[in-house]
Amino acid sequence: MINLEFEKIFGASPAQISNAPGRVNLIGEHIDYNGGTVLPMALPIGLEVALAPRRDELIRIASDKFDGIEERRLGEVKTGGWADYAVGAIEFAVRAEYLQRGVDLYISSMIPDGAGLSSSAALIVAILKAARQQSERDVTDADIAVLARQVENEYIGMPCGIMDQMAVAVSQPGEAIALDTTTLDYDLVSLPDRYHFVVLHSGQHRKLSDGRYRKRTLECEEAKKAAKRDDLCLLSECEIAKLDVAQNIRKRAFHCITEHARVLAAIEALRKDDMNAFGALMNESHFSMRDYFEISTPEINVLVADAVKYGAIGARLTGGGFGGCVVCAVDAELADAWKATLLAHHPNAKFIC
Repeated sequence: MINLEFEKIFGASPAQISNAPGRVNLIGEHIDYNGGTVLPMALPIGLEVALAPRRDELIRIASDKFDGIEERRLGEVKTGGWADYAVGAIEFAVRAEYLQRGVDLYISSMIPDGAGLSSSAALIVAILKAARQQSERDVTDADIAVLARQVENEYIGMPCGIMDQMAVAVSQPGEAIALDTTTLDYDLVSLPDRYHFVVLHSGQHRKLSDGRYRKRTLECEEAKKAAKRDDLCLLSECEIAKLDVAQNIRKRAFHCITEHARVLAAIEALRKDDMNAFGALMNESHFSMRDYFEISTPEINVLVADAVKYGAIGARLTGGGFGGCVVCAVDAELADAWKATLLAHHPNAKFIC
């Protein structure tokens, strides 16, 4: 129990306990900061936080993944360490007047780090929800998601879109969220029981703060600047062909417009219960990430190809890219045998959920 761990470390009971799930993006990669619609789903694994306000400016953070207690003070700059995301969430909770001063915080997480399953977004959202409970303010989950994105953009310096934060703040396991990232309008879409969306870690770890994610966002910004509009996903192929940009920029833009179209088709396929069409769109999405957005790796390409070879109707890299997880759509009755066969051929891969 997280309250007992909190008491063991800090010598008192927590005032608030909150949680948030991990998320996997079924389709719609790298378009949440380009005006697109995305289709993530909440995972059955997540994290929990326990929090108690302090009467001073001290922030003390402990986690089941790290030894010791990390100590910071309000107003300190980030250090590049594991606790930055938590500190950023607390800083912004104070700015938003959800909290008044520092806190003691304990984190218990089942979400693997560096896997593309939104462990950072889940942590920030869970902390902000605990702070909201403490303040008793009338703040919606969507408001929490917007503030969580500000933490990543402004404190961490990660130029991400809003997808991860909305997915972990709003959706529940067993449903996907069809999210218009421009308006933040969304619909919750039920997922079919007869298919499992299986998440596997490729065995390749990545860190989005290493600069490659930022490079892709800057390339998209260059395309938007050339097009003189922010909604890159709504350009036509003809408009992209006319852009006065380098070939790599054109390829990034082409991925965005085709990925956006795939998401809209995938939502329609789910509503029509056409899982074969949905699986084909997942496969096409991976090909586009491999060939046009260029964020996959040779090892992940083989894992995705084998996932389909051994029986998945669709498989793709998910997350920011350059490592991390793949998501596969598999007939529920075949899932166990499929998983055993795939992992036997890929011993470095790991079943997540």
